[in-house]
Amino acid sequence: MAAAAAMRTQRMVLATLPAMSAIPSPAARKHRLVYDAEHGSAWSLPGKLVRQEGDDAVDDVAVNEAYDYSGHVYDFYKDIFSRNSLDDRGMSLISSVHLGYNYNNAFWNGEQMAYGDGDGSLFVRFTKSQDVVGHELTHGVVTHTCNLEYQGESGALNEHFADVMGALVTQWRAGQTVTEAAWTIGAEIMGPGTTAKCLRTFKAGPAYSGDPILGDDPQPKHLKDKYTGSGDYGGVHINSGIPNHAFYLLAMELGGRAWEKAGIIWYKALLALNRFSDFVGMVEETQAAAGTLYGSGSAEQKAVSKGWKTVGF
Repeated sequence: MAAAAAMRTQRMVLATLPAMSAIPSPAARKHRLVYDAEHGSAWSLPGKLVRQEGDDAVDDVAVNEAYDYSGHVYDFYKDIFSRNSLDDRGMSLISSVHLGYNYNNAFWNGEQMAYGDGDGSLFVRFTKSQDVVGHELTHGVVTHTCNLEYQGESGALNEHFADVMGALVTQWRAGQTVTEAAWTIGAEIMGPGTTAKCLRTFKAGPAYSGDPILGDDPQPKHLKDKYTGSGDYGGVHINSGIPNHAFYLLAMELGGRAWEKAGIIWYKALLALNRFSDFVGMVEETQAAAGTLYGSGSAEQKAVSKGWKTVGF
């Protein structure tokens, strides 16, 4: 927990200097670099370079997953949103695997991705999940767009966008409709020591309850249940459950494939928000985006309003 907090602090500092944190690729196009941290600390990143753009697969499955899944994230943003990497200028996608020993986390530190191997009980390797990779890399996209402050409601929106885009990358790769999708985050990284089947769910109800390690899922799905304490940077991971559920309701209302309409509306809103945007601002910008894209009073705009109303707005 201390290491994760330190890395988030580093990310927040770098977020104030986004141009400095972007490492351009040689050709301003998809460019992946995967390093082996060799169980070193977060302060010794990136580690030893073991695979780069165009190289064949190696024997290390974590290296190959980091390479493949980060590439899928690049392709998703390029194909769906015409965005050239995280900064829209061809930023290199740098990943380090095998961070620490039994490290139960993955994070974007403002410059690169880092993945732990898990302890084998609560979590297994964090490169195993496409939506986890998509989630963490999307923090980089947020930094280079509205740069949402990682505190309170703006921080919850930061986590929310990461969850949404992580889920959409997974669905896009699998060609899933909204009814075929699982609407979860992190199912593949859960270890045998927990009864939880995922980290988070967009659907109504908890992702897990009474788990011997994790306890009960703290995420609310309605504004009336919003966490108001000071922990978790003011509930950035906890309260993201509210807009997550609103997005799920929108996607289900529209049907089809979530990235084709709901995802486009959300991405347009992301570009319109600012560093201190809150939930009300998010509601307003998504409604405005739907109106711009599909017309005032359109079925899409009504579906956005209905989703937000259902979660308390």
